[in-house]
Amino acid sequence: MARQSSPAPSSSQFLPITQSDMKKRGWDSLDIIIVSGDAYVDHPGFAAAVLGRYLEAAGFRVGIISQPAWDTPADFTKLGKPNLFFAISAGNLDSMVNHYTAAKKIRRDDAFSPEGIAGKRPNRACVVYSNKVHEAYPDVPIVIGGIEASLRRFAQYDYWSDKVRQSILADTPADILIYGMGETQILEIANRLKDGVPVSEINDIAGTAVKVPVKVWRENPVWHDEYIEIPDFNTVSKDKEAFAKAFAMYSNEQDPIRGKAVVQRHPKTVVIQNKPAMPLTSEQLDSVFELPYTRQTHPSAGYVPALVVVKFSITTHRGCFGTCSFCALAHHQGRMIQSRSMESILRDAETIAELPDYKGIINGLGGPSANMYMMGCAKQKKHGCCADKLCLYPDVCKSLDTSHKEILEVMRRIRELPYVKHVFVGYGVRYDLAMCSDEYMDELVAHHVSGQLKVAPEHVARNVTDTMRKPPKEVFSRFLKMFYKKTKAAGKEQYLIPFLISGHPGSTLSDMVELAEYLRDNNLRIEQVQDFTPTPMTVAACMYHTGLDPATGKKVYVATTPQEKKMQRALLQYDDPKNRNIVIDALKLAGRSDLIGNGPRCLVSKAQW
Repeated sequence: MARQSSPAPSSSQFLPITQSDMKKRGWDSLDIIIVSGDAYVDHPGFAAAVLGRYLEAAGFRVGIISQPAWDTPADFTKLGKPNLFFAISAGNLDSMVNHYTAAKKIRRDDAFSPEGIAGKRPNRACVVYSNKVHEAYPDVPIVIGGIEASLRRFAQYDYWSDKVRQSILADTPADILIYGMGETQILEIANRLKDGVPVSEINDIAGTAVKVPVKVWRENPVWHDEYIEIPDFNTVSKDKEAFAKAFAMYSNEQDPIRGKAVVQRHPKTVVIQNKPAMPLTSEQLDSVFELPYTRQTHPSAGYVPALVVVKFSITTHRGCFGTCSFCALAHHQGRMIQSRSMESILRDAETIAELPDYKGIINGLGGPSANMYMMGCAKQKKHGCCADKLCLYPDVCKSLDTSHKEILEVMRRIRELPYVKHVFVGYGVRYDLAMCSDEYMDELVAHHVSGQLKVAPEHVARNVTDTMRKPPKEVFSRFLKMFYKKTKAAGKEQYLIPFLISGHPGSTLSDMVELAEYLRDNNLRIEQVQDFTPTPMTVAACMYHTGLDPATGKKVYVATTPQEKKMQRALLQYDDPKNRNIVIDALKLAGRSDLIGNGPRCLVSKAQW
């Protein structure tokens, strides 16, 4: 039974977005102004709101400029000059990923903009926003962060221009780059600037990157006791082997315990990444998620589609030790799991129940992977994550604590709340971990699937799952059988929806045919196809650009032509009539004409050949 809900919040309950809002609070100036490429949504799933509320709780005056017009500096001056600094982010997504499909076609919508309307932010938003802010206030420090800045902190392969670009620090007038989630870093920067420390001297904060002129670096190489220098921009922009080497070198240092500072020279500046910030404690993470968010879009923004997905969901933890090649989470949130306390999670459920449009359903429970809550390895606290092996690939590490005891208790306690009808785990279950607990599988299937469970095998061909750092086909097949067996035992009708990727490095046409046959044999249908996009600071993007596995130096097959990418994509939906002709071409090219015909194992009918 739903509790009596609270009324929708007024604009005064949000952080200021206008001078009028500031006056209502009795403020004549702001300490920090956050510029974001997203619409202003005051929810813990939106970074601008999180950092804004976090700074507000520490006593700073914070305002937000959301989706400013970028053709002139005017929108960047509407809140006046901040006392301390501008904090700039492209938003919850890299602006290029937000704007373009894997085929480099312009997307027709934007889930993070009012009414889902595209075009509300520029390409390379961090660069554009920083330049406009610097044009308006050349003496005000600029701090950049968010996913776009975080994952472009070194020289990076840019898929959309098909070239290696400089570190985003070298491309902008920004003084400091925050990588990772950023709460502790941005607060430390704010406190130091408040204490009168010049921004040029704020160069040692964990979880940040800074830049120094080449001449200064030559005279005073580094203020760190330990650092590694990776191949410079001029080298990695021309030499693919050097690019892969640099990627492997800095990847090995992305650990808060054992990581060292990383240095990369650029033509006009030297970029220095300090070691990663320490993971937040449960108490710190609780405080972040229990800040006084309205959990609504600002009245000026109206309907923002991205809020629908997370509005009635609960984040239990951050981080992921999956280290999939196509994902950058290990370089952003880290491999160590940071979990909220159970009491905080239950308070979140109570807060959600008070929202005006709550209907009794919690539609998501988890983190980047739903069932990693409270998991980890005893060695991590002292030694950090292993540099020479991965937690889940090629198998689940025996040193990893895979107990589902804590997440099971969370699930049980939430579904026992009188104002919760259902609590669903609709996506993000790491299935190789889930099978470590029969009890978890029983309760997941019996209580927490809303008809469909989305899981991500991504592929089944062994050489592709190896390049992805994913479990082999046999593991997913066991999960598939277990899921349907337990679903039947529970007397339910539920289905698995697999996420699969076409065109990933390592994937040939023959591999995609194998995947299509697997879908046929297991009666699986794909509603939405995910075509591989090389995104910054992922292993897979490095493979795509260099044709090399950065961990081993071995060559990796890469499908780069639009025609082959289209064929690989079509094979995932071989039964779609509009794909018939290209599927036939793909099968012929792969030497699998035996799959064209009227037999039960054929993928397309011979009558259409």
